[in-house]
Amino acid sequence: MAYNLLKGKRGIIFGALDANSIAWKTAERVHEEGGTFVLTNAPIAMRMGQIKALAEKTGSEIIPADATSEEDLANLVAKSTEILGGKLDFVLHSIGMSVNVRKGRSYMDENYDFTAKGWDVSALSFHKVMQSLYKADAMAEWGSIVALTYIAAQRSFPDYNDMADNKAYLESVARSFGYFFGKNKMVRVNTISQSPTATTAGQGIKGFNGFINYADKMSPLGNATADDCADYTVTLFSDLTKKVTMQNLFHDGGFSNTGVSQEVIEEFSK
Repeated sequence: MAYNLLKGKRGIIFGALDANSIAWKTAERVHEEGGTFVLTNAPIAMRMGQIKALAEKTGSEIIPADATSEEDLANLVAKSTEILGGKLDFVLHSIGMSVNVRKGRSYMDENYDFTAKGWDVSALSFHKVMQSLYKADAMAEWGSIVALTYIAAQRSFPDYNDMADNKAYLESVARSFGYFFGKNKMVRVNTISQSPTATTAGQGIKGFNGFINYADKMSPLGNATADDCADYTVTLFSDLTKKVTMQNLFHDGGFSNTGVSQEVIEEFSK
């Protein structure tokens, strides 16, 4: 169901790879709600994914950009405001990658070059994106910037590896930059802490299927899906959440506040 929540609003969506990705689902929902946007991803990710199909479906242009490159981001921001015909109302940062995870390196045996690369892509890139937007004065008043995160930023999940550290840094950037973006530009910045979700990136984590099932059994409402996350993101892009900023918002079916569920007790009582 569409409510026209984003009619006339413009933005940039980072990170759509394929139909499983949260950024992809969000782009579809934003389009349904009347928003227009530019799609962007790293050139290598664009070769792997099917972003062109999404662009055609939503009538969007694609601007390749490496989110760790200040030059690429400056170009992306300038071209996006030109293509869309004005300042931006929303930006989604849906980017994450751990080279250590991809290469099978454990948290106790990190390759620090891998760590630095993953941190740059997954966390520092959020600061770089916001700094590029801020310096170009590219955000409209009451605009909304959202990044995706995970509860491993607060609690230990053994196989989440160095991505947990990246997410903790990302959430801190949202609070710190969110203060200045709010004070000086009337723009809000939030992170959504999403349930484990069966995206292409998520499935790269060891033991992921067991974990997604555990989270589902722990959450009173069950896991939030990628579609659910797209809906929630739309509310944060809309004018209905104008005074919500610098928050880490748990979107996880209640997982974050559940000590133990009846299903888990029964599982261990067998």
